[in-house]
Parts: sequence; structure tokens; C-alpha cells
Amino acid sequence: MSFSDPLGDMLTRIRNGQKAKKSSIISPASKLRANVLEVLMQEGYIRGYAREKVSEGIDQFKIELKYYENQPVIRNLDRVSKPGRRVYAKIKDLKPINNGLGIVVLSTPKGVLSDGKARELNVGGEVLCSVF
Repeated sequence: MSFSDPLGDMLTRIRNGQKAKKSSIISPASKLRANVLEVLMQEGYIRGYAREKVSEGIDQFKIELKYYENQPVIRNLDRVSKPGRRVYAKIKDLKPINNGLGIVVLSTPKGVLSDGKARELNVGGEVLCSVF
């Protein structure tokens, strides 16, 4: 099955899984998805993820969702840059999400980074998603 927006599909699976109070969800694997999941894990929005082999040449991620007092840690997860409309930003143009409580995930020349890490490295790029 092919997707026009694989990252958007994964973010939707995370949103739907948390609404259904699932402990974990499954998503097809890719390098971009792995990089975004790594940022979400480092920032504390998911418990973790593991790559599982389905069949020859086909892998998937098992994503462990995170809850605090029976409420999802991720309150808002939005895809910013879409296949039909790419959004790029210089680091000085990025505004804090909810007074600095949320993050923006960027695809930069230094890799996929959170906005805080991108500010440290002083590098901008494509705005993939925002998380609060």
C-alpha cells in the first residue's frame, strides 16, 4: 500500500491510538518516521518504539504511547508541512509553541531535530509537525 503522506499517516495513527487509550500502535517503517519517533522519544512524548520485521523487506514500528494520570501526554499533534504545501522556516522565525511547552519537529541539513536543538545548532529547515 502506498501513501501520499507517510509521516501524516503515522501522526494520525498516534492521535487515533491515544484517543482509543491504546498502550501501543503499529506503523509502517521508514527512515523519516524513525527520525521523527526518535525526536518524540527524546522529548518525552512517547515511551519508545521498536522496529519489527513483518516479512522479507517489510518492517514496521511498534510505538509505545505515553499517558500521565490517564490522559495522553500528546494533547495536540499537527502536520505542518504537507506534500502539497511545503513549509520552511529560518530558526529565528520559529515561534514557541504554547509558551515553550510544545515543540516543533524540523527536517534540517543536520538531521531531524526539535526546535530547541535546532536553535542550539542555529539551523532552520522544513517544519514537519508541531507537538503539544
